Amino acid sequence: MGCSFFPPLSLTHYSYTSVLPLPVGSGVLSGCAIIVRGQPRGGPPPERQINLSNIRAGALARRAAQGQPESKDTPDEPWAFQAREFLRKKLIGKEVCFTVEYKNMHREYGMVYLGKDTTGENIAESLVSEGLATVRREGFRGNNPEQARLCDLEDQSKASKKGLWSEGGGAQTIRNIKYTIENPRNFVDSLHQKPINAIIEHVRDGSVVRALLLPDYYLVTVMLSGVKCPTFKREADGTETPEPFAAEARFFTESRLLQRDVQIILESCPNQIILGTILHPNGNITELLLKEGFARCVDWSMAVYTQGAEKLRAAERSAKERKVRIWKDYVAPTANLDQKDRQFVAKVMQVVNADAMVVKLNSGEYKTIHLSSIRPPRNEGEEKNKDKDKRFRPLYDIPYMFEAREFLRKKLIGKKVRTTESHTNTPCVNQNEYLLSALVSKGLATVIRYRQDDDQRSSHYDELLAAEARAIKNGKGLHSKKEVPIHRVADISGETQKAKQFLPFLQRAGRSEAVVEYVFSGSRLKLYMPKETCLITFLLAGIECPRSSRNTPGGMQVAEPFSDEAMLFTKELVLQREVEVEVESMDKAGNFIGWLHIEGVNLSVALVENLDLSDLHVCIWANYEEKPVEEVVHLSEEKERVANYKPVYVTEITDTLHFYAQDVETGSQLESLMETMRAEIAAQPPVEGSYSPRRGDYCIAKFADGEWYRARVEKVESPAKVHVFYIDYGNREVVSSTRLAPIPPAFSTRTLPVQATEYTFAFIQVPQDEDARADVVDCVVRDIQNTQCLLNVEYSGATCPHVTIQFGDTKEDVGLGLVKEGLVMVDVRKEKHLQKMVTEYLNSQESAKSARLNIWRYGDFRADDADEFGYSR
Repeated sequence: MGCSFFPPLSLTHYSYTSVLPLPVGSGVLSGCAIIVRGQPRGGPPPERQINLSNIRAGALARRAAQGQPESKDTPDEPWAFQAREFLRKKLIGKEVCFTVEYKNMHREYGMVYLGKDTTGENIAESLVSEGLATVRREGFRGNNPEQARLCDLEDQSKASKKGLWSEGGGAQTIRNIKYTIENPRNFVDSLHQKPINAIIEHVRDGSVVRALLLPDYYLVTVMLSGVKCPTFKREADGTETPEPFAAEARFFTESRLLQRDVQIILESCPNQIILGTILHPNGNITELLLKEGFARCVDWSMAVYTQGAEKLRAAERSAKERKVRIWKDYVAPTANLDQKDRQFVAKVMQVVNADAMVVKLNSGEYKTIHLSSIRPPRNEGEEKNKDKDKRFRPLYDIPYMFEAREFLRKKLIGKKVRTTESHTNTPCVNQNEYLLSALVSKGLATVIRYRQDDDQRSSHYDELLAAEARAIKNGKGLHSKKEVPIHRVADISGETQKAKQFLPFLQRAGRSEAVVEYVFSGSRLKLYMPKETCLITFLLAGIECPRSSRNTPGGMQVAEPFSDEAMLFTKELVLQREVEVEVESMDKAGNFIGWLHIEGVNLSVALVENLDLSDLHVCIWANYEEKPVEEVVHLSEEKERVANYKPVYVTEITDTLHFYAQDVETGSQLESLMETMRAEIAAQPPVEGSYSPRRGDYCIAKFADGEWYRARVEKVESPAKVHVFYIDYGNREVVSSTRLAPIPPAFSTRTLPVQATEYTFAFIQVPQDEDARADVVDCVVRDIQNTQCLLNVEYSGATCPHVTIQFGDTKEDVGLGLVKEGLVMVDVRKEKHLQKMVTEYLNSQESAKSARLNIWRYGDFRADDADEFGYSR
């Protein structure tokens, strides 16, 4: 068959009257009956059943006939299975020679010899001598030396008390066969995909077998994972019609596995169908069936295959290229793209939804690409369930669409990706199998199912199927049985009344976090405010960019000069990025006006500095005339790093690796204030429920330990849910308003300022991957929370100072230790006075990379396209 799984079979000739040389043992029906077949010629060879004459072995167990309630299961006779096993291990796959002595009711009886002629081992004599069969003495002819020999061997076996003649009757040799399994899925899961020993008892077709699992004797039907062979269709009259190559595929599997000792990995059980992989010392039958063109890959079970789906795809591809058997008429799809055009590096500018994004090529051209083989969340009943009075917004109204878009946005926006296009009609990207698999495994997208003959799919399609199987099993995202998340996002763009009500909150909030959802022009944007869950239109303060072309009631308004350049600059800098905004006022149309900052850069200033816009009108300098000034050369000494470590007590560490610390020098003042305050509260307890909290108020709150602490109200959801921040310790809590009270004036922040100051680590880039970040936070909590340390401010940041912190006893740098352990990456600073520190951190990072510690365990993931995981140089 063109395969080296087993040695080729020898040629044989059939005759009823003479010794038949070199047939091969194909199956053992019982301890005294075997099936032999010869060498295949243009197809599976015919089979013959040979019953051993003059002896009898016990009958094997038989299952009750289906559909006949009166029938019952028949158990093994004593020593029957041992006799069958004796023959199976001695004869299966071996060359035998046999003589046919007589025929009775279409059965042939004779003697079987192991080897090429009758000088080989006599199988009947071996069975009798081992006490596994009895001699038929009826009709005994004394002049028959073969019968006399069998009788002598039986007498010797009796004397030696072997097998059937041993004491006890052989009850211990009877198997307890389990024909059915009450809960197949639990049974498969309980084995944890560990190989179990088995014997293949029957081959239904090339990819479906009946196996006896050892040592518990479960008789189960197993379908090979990931493949399907041609089958035998059962007609209405009970006959079976084979599909093309069905008989050949069954023979291929039978000749290699039938009644062989194998190991089976039970991998899954969808719809009561047990899927598994059969392992034999000479090879994997699944791969061989594909390679020889007897099977095709099937996507629905490929996801559970544990031995490497890429091997199956490669084997199928080999058969297609050679056009063997079921692929004899296969026509390969024509390649539409040259290899050099299929792969390119591009920068992600916008994530449209969970399967599409806009990228910028090195040439400056923009291109829309689609993630291959995945489908974003969609609303199955969109047209039926959509409220006609409410504008449908897919991003927020389709379950998990927002989560999927956010997952890709945070991983990819602004990052360079290596792209491989699959086909030209719909450009697709296999950006990174780990990213796509992560999206699918979180239940934020599903895998597209293709026709069996459709090869236009992701090169990592099998990994996607496996990821989807994990998501379904774990009930993640779209596959969860929990209530779907609801995003109630208020769009107050152009809503003047709502904007007026919202303006004071934004003004008091100072710098607020936002995500740029859309860019209308260089200075007009649409923002999503995550904390306030609303959409607003935002105008940059201080400048007015040229307007783009747009439709008006009077017709198309022509774009002003440099409008496209300004809008492109703003898009590339802030579109779908996380920014900070300061709202100062609003216009008559309900648009908010203020300043927008991204990574410390003021967008208004950046537009003026980076664009040569001759017609750009800077409002506050409209009438300014530049006066000549004398050039003054300032001589200043280069700044040096100042190491002024002060003792602090670390009280709280956040999930983002920010931490709060108290100044040790003022610690005694805080203790004195808390003692006095609690004594006063004990003497005059506040009236429960009398305090109505408002956002921004300072108050006192009763913590879980029953003590009162100073706090600030951050958010009021309801009287039962008030978000407070403990100003002296840095922790947050959601409490009932009944646990709040006004702060006595003698203990306000005027008496003693807020004691918990927020800091973050200098020279460190915190992993954005949730698991990696959790490892870092856990490590820092163990090391420094509720301990006294030494702290030095290195440089200022957008929200808090960046510091280095040392252990109080050893004076070792905590942040440097995290870098050495490979838990974080280095944030490279450009300031000259910090270069000595930066160099020390980078050297430690290289050591961690060389040792492949933690985040570096797979090497330097930043080299190619791994920036989407939230790391950058």
